[in-house]
Amino acid sequence: MIPVRGFDGAVVAVLGLGRSGLSAARALRAGGASVLVWDDNPAAREAAEAEGFEARNLTRPGAFDEVACLVTSPGIPHLYPAPNPVIAAALEAGVPVDNDIGLFFRSLGAGWEGFDRPPRVVAITGSNGKSTTSALIHHILTASGRESQLAGNIGRGVLDIDPPGDGGVVVLELSSYQTELARALTPDVAVFTNLSPDHLDRHGGPGGYFAAKRRLFAEGGPDRAVIGVDEVEGRFLAGQLSEGQADDRVIRVATAKLSGPGWMVFARKGFLSEWRKGRQVGSIDLRAVAGLPGTHNHQNACAAYAACRALALGPREIETALHSFAGLPHRSQRIAEVGGVSYVNDSKATNVDAALKALLAFPKVRWVCGGLMKEGGLDALAPGLAHVSKAYVIGREAEGFALGLPGIEAEVCRTMEVAVARAAAEAQPGEVVLLAPAAASFDQYDNFEKRGEDFIAQVAKVTGAA
Repeated sequence: MIPVRGFDGAVVAVLGLGRSGLSAARALRAGGASVLVWDDNPAAREAAEAEGFEARNLTRPGAFDEVACLVTSPGIPHLYPAPNPVIAAALEAGVPVDNDIGLFFRSLGAGWEGFDRPPRVVAITGSNGKSTTSALIHHILTASGRESQLAGNIGRGVLDIDPPGDGGVVVLELSSYQTELARALTPDVAVFTNLSPDHLDRHGGPGGYFAAKRRLFAEGGPDRAVIGVDEVEGRFLAGQLSEGQADDRVIRVATAKLSGPGWMVFARKGFLSEWRKGRQVGSIDLRAVAGLPGTHNHQNACAAYAACRALALGPREIETALHSFAGLPHRSQRIAEVGGVSYVNDSKATNVDAALKALLAFPKVRWVCGGLMKEGGLDALAPGLAHVSKAYVIGREAEGFALGLPGIEAEVCRTMEVAVARAAAEAQPGEVVLLAPAAASFDQYDNFEKRGEDFIAQVAKVTGAA
């Protein structure tokens, strides 16, 4: 646990008692704070009270008298589409609002005076690929013998980790919900993977979404910034952070060849290249890395490689670690190959951009797709539809989703069971049955993990593959 510093003897309120909320409450108490908690769910309040926390209805008049800070869970809206009533009350009372990420950064440094090598924090954000990039950085560090912990939006709650040791590295995946509200953001290395429209209602539009991501680089200023520059937002951010073309505090990452005197890592035709000061200093054949298929995963590999190089790891030890990376569940996860047909679970492809990258990774696809469509429609999928032999559409909105896929054959299946059975029956050797929904899962599943697990179960049912 990371005890929260700066609130010894103060009253701090915690809103939302899921994983991050309870973790924050415990860490605040460990740091000497008097902690009040609230959650609309009575069962969550009872669980917190069983741990000795005082539950207080924070919507009542005077609830914030003598409260020094409100700590809120990331899923609770504080501005758009409308502030949660508790957060609105705190803001009206002039009480600062923070989250567990902000508490983590303000609490680092205790006991580091005797270390030969101060611990480092690498923080990763972006629309797509941040989980794979975070896990890959953690894997490379661990395989190279470096102490590493993975936390944040993946793995453990950030305040639940152990205090890092001499030379240790904390790898944090951070969502826009987390970066938007944290009052302290001071990583040593910050990574921006890419940007595509997502969570627009929560952030008041694309500008607010980008601004939430940008805060990771603007609040404290990392020593090194790894920036994906395939999109205009990344190029804009890299330009804002660098003092000139040769400024190697910014490492540009792309899926096309880059040029110039600066520090850059790019993947072209399956080969990762690192250039610095106008000369190539590293190269890796990513086509041989089984856990990272497709151009989108090559972008993730470039970002992870750049972050590890910023931490002084060598190209060869990074390359060795890449080959032992198995990938993450529900992200380009190859689960079976039967009769020359491969089955790939990319349930995490919850938006159009992620699904497009999944489609482009394979030449012939039997595509299982559908769910709750997000803002912006499906037009951006057009470059990948030439790879689709047929689409098998699931979800409550299956008919409407199918109508948004012009020029390809689309069968309305509604359920995963029907979609996988039909795709498996019609797939030919050399084709891939791919789950890449391009939509949220909440019309049929609690989350994308449950959707992916159902896909895996249905594939096992029709193929007999364990």
